[in-house]
Amino acid sequence: MANQVQWHLSGDYFENCSCSVVCPCLVSTAAPLTSRPTEGVCNVPLVFHIESGNYGGIALDGLNVALAVHTPGPMAEGNWSVAAYIDERADDKQTEALGAIFTGAAGGPMAAFAPLIAKNLGVKKVPITYRMAGKTRSAEIPGILHMSVDPLPTAHPSGEMWVNTGHPVSPEKLALAAGASGSTFSDHGMRWDNSGRNGHYAPIRWSNQS
Repeated sequence: MANQVQWHLSGDYFENCSCSVVCPCLVSTAAPLTSRPTEGVCNVPLVFHIESGNYGGIALDGLNVALAVHTPGPMAEGNWSVAAYIDERADDKQTEALGAIFTGAAGGPMAAFAPLIAKNLGVKKVPITYRMAGKTRSAEIPGILHMSVDPLPTAHPSGEMWVNTGHPVSPEKLALAAGASGSTFSDHGMRWDNSGRNGHYAPIRWSNQS
C-alpha cells in the first residue's frame, strides 16, 4: 500500500489563483474554503520545488511538480478538476512516488484535498523551471504555464506579510502575494490569466508521519 511507504520532503511552493486579493477561501468570516471565490469559480495553479526528499528510499531532490486546479464554486463543495505536471527529469520510480504524494494517495498534506477532486485531467511529464529571486517566485512550463508572484506591499521592513491560516500545503506560515503581469496557464481547453490576482508562497516541509 502506498500509505505504508515512509516519505518526507522539504522545499518551496507558490500559487496564484483567480480571486481578488485577498482570497476569501482562506481568509473569511466563514469556515475556510466555504466562501464563494470572488469570480464565482477558482482557477489556481500550484507549483512545488522539492529541495530534498525521499520516498521509501527513492530520492526526490531537485524535482518540481505543478497542479492546475479548477473549482466550479466554493472549494469545500468539491467537484474539482485537477491536472498534474511532473518534472520530465523524474525517472519511472520518482514519477510514481511523486504521483502518490501529490494525489494524496500516500498520505500527507495532499490527502486533505483528495475527497474534493471529481475529475482527474491526467498527468504530463514536462520540463518545469522553478525560480526564487529575492522574494519573487516564478515557474514555467513551456507552452502551458508562465507564473510569477510577488509579496503584497507592506509597511513592515521585512517586506512580507505572513499568516497562519492552516492551509494544508503550509499550515503554519503562508505569505500573502499577488500574481505578476503575464501570469497565465493554458491547457486542457482552459486558459487563465491570473495577473494581479491573489497569490501565496511558503517553505514546505511534508511527510506522512505524524
